[in-house]
Amino acid sequence: MKKPELLVTPTRLEDIDPLIKAGADAFIIGEEKFGLRLAGEFSRSDVKTAISLAHEHGKKVYVAINAIFHNDKVDDVSDYLSFLKDLNVDAIVFGDPAVLMLAKEVAPSIPLHWNTETTATNWFTCNYWGRKGAKRAVLAREINMDAIVEMKEHAEVEIEVQVHGMTCMFQSKRTLLGNYYQYQGKTMEIEKVKEDKTLFLHDKERENKYPIFEDENGTHIMSPNDICIIDELEEMIDAKIDSLKIDGILKSPEYIIEVTKLYRQAIDLCVEQREQYEDQKDNLLAQVEEIQPTNRPLDTGFFFKETVY
Repeated sequence: MKKPELLVTPTRLEDIDPLIKAGADAFIIGEEKFGLRLAGEFSRSDVKTAISLAHEHGKKVYVAINAIFHNDKVDDVSDYLSFLKDLNVDAIVFGDPAVLMLAKEVAPSIPLHWNTETTATNWFTCNYWGRKGAKRAVLAREINMDAIVEMKEHAEVEIEVQVHGMTCMFQSKRTLLGNYYQYQGKTMEIEKVKEDKTLFLHDKERENKYPIFEDENGTHIMSPNDICIIDELEEMIDAKIDSLKIDGILKSPEYIIEVTKLYRQAIDLCVEQREQYEDQKDNLLAQVEEIQPTNRPLDTGFFFKETVY
């Protein structure tokens, strides 16, 4: 049986080696200027080092260029692609068609992964971008398990699914927090806000707290719960989903490493020893719950129900 890739988003260069030891197969990294909601900031030097280190251990590195680009950023994207071309990066993650067009011109040898986070909801769209040059489609977080399995059956491209971590509910290119603080006569450094894990929108009716932060790409409001389906991997593994992603945004390096270890164990058992996985999966979930931040309840997202948030 095919074993899916375990894809992780590290927070810093120093985490690459321990995450490899924890069982990660691939990493998504990049610069905030080009990538949306990255777990950490990786300079050009960091990207180069991360790729070298990963490749020494037979692992892969994907660089995110999936921000929403305006005219003034096109030349910067082209320059960044030129930089990546000579590093033997394993793929570029994109959402904007401009990146695909520039990649074909500047770095045609680099594989492309299509990820808009919201619009990969049917196999026709996935295959459309596949025929345009994408090797992989990253499915939207708002579709259920039956739809995921059906999409994989008809897909002409690899399929990636997020299985753990928070998801984005809202994004604006505007600096909404900054504008609010300025309205109050205060000043705020965006660099500080993107590292602040204590800013929330509070929904008193549902007692939900939605993490909110700003970076160069605008304002992001995140889900109040974390997806976790470490105990529900059978259908996707049987469907031969190509990549299972752990999103580490707003999480500590220690948390990401421990969660990676647990998913590595879960995937290996589910593929190689299904009966043992069935016996152990509740225990694996319990171990995740033990390290889960108290303000971040776990749920199964949209996989099995219509989530209200």
